[in-house]
Formats: sequence, C-alpha cells, structure tokens
Amino acid sequence: MSTRPGDRYGRDVLAAPHAPPTVPEVAAEPGLVVEDVDTGWCGAVVGVEKSGGLHVVELEDRRGRRRTFRLGPGFWLDGEPVRLVRPSGPAPASARARTASGSRAVQGQRARVARGSRIWVEGRHDAELVEKVWGDDLRVEGVVVEALDGVDDLAAEVRAFAPGPTRRLGVLVDHLVAGSKETRIAEAAVADSAFAAHVLVVGHPYVDVWQAVRPQRLGLTAWPDVPRGTPWKVGALQSLGWPDASQADVARGWQRILAGVRGYADLEPTLSGRVEELIDFVTA
Repeated sequence: MSTRPGDRYGRDVLAAPHAPPTVPEVAAEPGLVVEDVDTGWCGAVVGVEKSGGLHVVELEDRRGRRRTFRLGPGFWLDGEPVRLVRPSGPAPASARARTASGSRAVQGQRARVARGSRIWVEGRHDAELVEKVWGDDLRVEGVVVEALDGVDDLAAEVRAFAPGPTRRLGVLVDHLVAGSKETRIAEAAVADSAFAAHVLVVGHPYVDVWQAVRPQRLGLTAWPDVPRGTPWKVGALQSLGWPDASQADVARGWQRILAGVRGYADLEPTLSGRVEELIDFVTA
C-alpha cells in the first residue's frame, strides 16, 4: 500500500521492518522534576531505592506529597518521554537544567533590573536559605530579598516602605501561629487600609527557620524539643553534637546545615509553599 496525499496513517506498516523509537535514559538525580505518564503525578526526585526486588524512584510534588514509581520507562521530562535509571556519576545536562526551586533554568539571561517590589525575611539565615533555593528565579524576576533584624517594628517598616500597585511588599515571618506574638505583629502590619491590598504577610510555624530544613538531611528523625530558657539554635547544635559556645559556632553550624540543602525538596512544604506564594504576589 502506498502513501497517499493526506493519508495520516502513512505507508503499510507490514511493508518493511522498522526500529522502535529510542527513548533517552536519564539518571534519577535528586531534584530532577519529572511526570509519571500513567498518573500525571509531577514531582522532584527525592531518592532511588530497592523495594520488593525492584528499583523504585520517590517523587515529591510542590505540596510535599510523595509517591513511589517503578524505575524505568513511563516518565516525561520537559514534555519528552524518558527512561529513568539509577544515578551513576555526574547528572546529565537535562537534569541540571532545573533551578534549586524546581523551575526550568533560564540559560544565558541576565538578571532583570530590580522591581520596586520587595520580599522581606526576618534575618540573615532566612535570606541565605531563600537565596540558595530561589535565587535563580528571583534574579530572573528582578525581585530583591531583604533581611530585617526581627519583626518587632514591622508595622512601622511597612508604613515607611509605602506599598502600592507597582511597589508590592511580601513578608515572611517565623513562628506565625495562632496566638503568637508574631501573629499579632503581622495583623498590625496590614491594618492600614491605605496599602493593605499591596502587602502580603505569610509565615511558617517554626520557631527558627533552621527547622524548615528537613531533619533527615542532618541524620535526624526530627528536630529536638529545646527546653525553655535555652536559645533554640544553641539547643539544636547541642543535639547535633556540634560546637555551640559562641556566635561563630552558631554561624558555622548554620553553614553546615545550609550546605545540606540541595533544593526545595530538602525543605518542609510549610516554608517552600509560602516563599512561592510571596514570589507570585510581588511579581503579579
């Protein structure tokens, strides 16, 4: 049977043998974002392990939910079918073409001129964590993250900033839970109706942003309960068996923790979701 003009079925498939299409193999490196063809589940690779005699890959979506799938064919990467294989050496270029936040990396683009809008975080450690995971995205969007020295004077800071339609303000607050001092501060910061529509204050439930790093990255099953009267960072360092006698010890401890963060999958979704919410708000 010959091919006719407009014949979408092409030539006779029995006329001659043909090779099946080749599906590229991609190493299931942590942080690689793929989609399972059968279920539509999309997530970042958390790890690969052996289960029931088969190798499986664990994927985590942006809400922190996890599912496991059999390693092999049946995945999409950037809209193309791929076969996931166990990591063995440096990640291929396709796996590296994602930012730490899971977004597709923009190659060869300079940082955008900074917007008038800003994202504020409580302190230096918060800023360094946001920069490590979302820094590439923020530079593309032209969003500047500024560290405050705490949020006790947040309402006054917001009034001085004078948010508006082209000058939005997003604020990330630690320990934003019902009845906390931080919650009362956040409510006061958006009480002025003149600019309330242009300010978004969100937060995570942790006393310190260190707790937003998954404890498994440090070999812990959970962050410790630090007794009242002990500074939280000091108590955390003591539980890890790390030096804690000076501020320099605290700084070095944080750098060790930060070095273990490879991407958003190493953070609790109660933090990563809030940061993405702020980025969406200030770039709207």
